[in-house]
Amino acid sequence: MPRDGSLPSRRSLRALDLVNFFIADVQTGFGPFVAVYLTTHKWTEVEIGLALSLGTITSVVSQVPAGAFVDSVRSKRAAAASGIVAVIGAALMLAVLPYQLPVVVAEILHGFASSVITPAVAAISLRLVGHAALGERLGRNASFASIGNGLAAGIMGGIGTYLSSSSVFWLTAALGVPALLALWHIAPGPAVLQSAVKNGPDWIGLRRLFFDRRLVTFGICAFLFHLSNAAMLPLAAAQVTKTAGDGANLIIAGCIVVPQAVVAVASPWVGRRANTWGRRPILLVGWGALPVRGLLLAFLPGPFLLVAGQSISGISAAVFGVMLPLVAADLTQDRGHFNLCMGVFGLCVAGGATVSTTMGGWIADTAGHIPAFLSLAAAGALGTVLVGLLMSETRPKRRSAVGGTAMNDA
Repeated sequence: MPRDGSLPSRRSLRALDLVNFFIADVQTGFGPFVAVYLTTHKWTEVEIGLALSLGTITSVVSQVPAGAFVDSVRSKRAAAASGIVAVIGAALMLAVLPYQLPVVVAEILHGFASSVITPAVAAISLRLVGHAALGERLGRNASFASIGNGLAAGIMGGIGTYLSSSSVFWLTAALGVPALLALWHIAPGPAVLQSAVKNGPDWIGLRRLFFDRRLVTFGICAFLFHLSNAAMLPLAAAQVTKTAGDGANLIIAGCIVVPQAVVAVASPWVGRRANTWGRRPILLVGWGALPVRGLLLAFLPGPFLLVAGQSISGISAAVFGVMLPLVAADLTQDRGHFNLCMGVFGLCVAGGATVSTTMGGWIADTAGHIPAFLSLAAAGALGTVLVGLLMSETRPKRRSAVGGTAMNDA
């Protein structure tokens, strides 16, 4: 609760739920549907790969600048709205102009906009509920985003199949409208919380932030998390396509939907337990699930059991989705630069995912899928060890009511 006893309105909290739901819907349209759409317009695989790579590169290099931009903007709602409008424009560009230059521009626009939206929504959440309630709020955000992802993937797959591949992007643009409307209904946070996310550069705060060992350690662990995680599903999908034939699409759909359901259920629990247990135990759960998942994917005997193994990714995704912004908020409390810290962690995430898909594909081609999965599991195990040995607890200590001494709130 804020120190002045004020609470955000139920209207604002419900509007934030809807913002997360609809933003997830919008972002779903820029997944594998882009490749399918461009294939129907006779693009070659090289041309598709180049366009998607430019979007990925833009997302990677814009993480830190986007975080700094959100820090510098006084209205975080305006920053989030600008990102949503940019994504709507990119979707319309794809739907209307499936040609090389417009598609490349749309991918670049979407890459930067996504890098703005994520820290902006986290900053809105922090301003609305304050640091003490942020863990539970982030869990709720992740739950609604997961539900949005799952529903949107199913609907877009259906209309892309039975209407046209371009209809996916018309729907993506349309879903941006209720996201903007929901954003408009979020009131500014209580006055006491406005300082939770500071605006503008603070060079002393920046120096303290970047010399904080916890930031460096968590950044390395985030890199290893996605080095382990990102390539697992693509490799599993390639393997199951070879063995399951016509049933591959159903199995792959299950590999996507089941983890999303796990995220939706587990994320609020993760947020609550991060406040009571502390951050490190929850981080160990999320990172520790990665090597288990890699081993199961390497040795599961049948394609349908793959779905059960893949469901473990929902645990890791729930933990990571809640803990990344929560750790960023811990490290920047009373320092500012929350969104810049989010951008630094986002850069680590993007770098790990990029290396993962390249490394995993190369190992699978040269040595086979089992060594590839074992290598990814080893990266996850290394990340778990680093969390356990080097990552300090970041949960702030509270002042006791008697004597004013610092103590943990659990």
